Amino acid sequence: MKIIILGAGQVGSSVLASLCSEDNDIVVVDKQTSVLRELHDRFDIGTVQGNAAHPTVLKRAGADDTDMLIAVTSDDETNMLACQISHTLFNIPKKIARVRAIEYLSYPEIFSKEGVPIDVVISPEQIVTQMIERLLQYPGASQVLDFAEGRVRLVSVRALTGGPLVGREIRELHQHMPNVHARIAAIFRNARPIIPNGRQTIEHGDEVFFMASSEEISDVMSELRELDKPYKRLMFAGGGHVGKRVAQALEHRYQVKVIEKNADRAKKIAGDLTNTVVLLGDASDKELLLSENIENTDIFCAITNDDEANILSAMLAKRLGARRVISLVNKAAYADIVDPNQIDLVISPQQSTIGALLRHIRKGDVVQVHSLRHGAAEALEAVAHGTPGKSKVIGIPIDRIPIPPGVVMGALVRDQEVIQVHHDTVIEDGDHVIMFLLDKKVIPIIEQMFQGDASRS
Repeated sequence: MKIIILGAGQVGSSVLASLCSEDNDIVVVDKQTSVLRELHDRFDIGTVQGNAAHPTVLKRAGADDTDMLIAVTSDDETNMLACQISHTLFNIPKKIARVRAIEYLSYPEIFSKEGVPIDVVISPEQIVTQMIERLLQYPGASQVLDFAEGRVRLVSVRALTGGPLVGREIRELHQHMPNVHARIAAIFRNARPIIPNGRQTIEHGDEVFFMASSEEISDVMSELRELDKPYKRLMFAGGGHVGKRVAQALEHRYQVKVIEKNADRAKKIAGDLTNTVVLLGDASDKELLLSENIENTDIFCAITNDDEANILSAMLAKRLGARRVISLVNKAAYADIVDPNQIDLVISPQQSTIGALLRHIRKGDVVQVHSLRHGAAEALEAVAHGTPGKSKVIGIPIDRIPIPPGVVMGALVRDQEVIQVHHDTVIEDGDHVIMFLLDKKVIPIIEQMFQGDASRS
């Protein structure tokens, strides 16, 4: 697939790194020559220097015969205009754009064939907001990701002594909870992946990924650790695009405070928010945090645009007694070195955005993708199409399908019903199959398996 990526910032570079390993022909456009030179040295790609919305620049990037445009510059208007020009002058079939401003996103009719012709609008702020909302719904979870329109969720949780299943074999989960359809999809122990089987023992400190219906999640979590008390008091460091959106989404269900150091911005969001306390100050100010009873705060979440400031303020809040602290971190290198004893959870807008993009790039009928473990693993939802005898997956028991090593069939959704996957489960036409991939190298094999009827060798 030929792809043009507009913008070589953190999102663009992260998308590029993910797509380069998948045999795509990629050209990156950016204004900064030095950034393009660095990316060209790291990846086998083409680069074009210039304004991403200029027709001549897009033409030099190969827009005449491009399959997909991904506009992820830091400027909403540039992304939107580039999509318009790509449609009008070059008829690029698929156009994806990052749009951050809620002022645009509040009017979805803008993004249509009659308006700005963008096929997919990606909002990192909206993705992060939804991520935080789901984490608050299940106290103690490290990740909660939706599949099948929320009917199935993939949850990551740290197993701790006190959970009935810790120190026991996985197969005992269904002995404890015979009516639960949950499936443990992967275990990471000391950062190394383990493909689970019934006799695998769960140990204290394991990061356990499991799939379950939304109604069953708390029950499964209670097997892996003592359940945390519900959250009530939230404090957010940063009143930018993310901070404002998160506060708006949560302010009527929780006690919310936002700390913003820019006076004009603080005044503006205070006028836009109706049930949030907006504080003018620096989130790394110890006296400010103490005066706002940080020790009684259930969640402190640092979500400014500055990774270093987020990490430092979250560490300070933890040391001052906040129950759980979360830091938004864009740079993968920082995310890898954060001490989990000082910061409970790191969230990455880049990885979340990549997942939202990948679902539109994967071959076959892939309807949902989540990038995991800093891009090393992936969870995806694919729809099976075809007829028995011709399809590579339909009409065949799971244990007879040549599933590559490192792929775990986590759950199956058929006609709105969540079905637990067993070795003799037979996939039918139209089934939504949710898989956990420990190794992204097998993605082309999975794509081919779910591309519909094909000759079977």
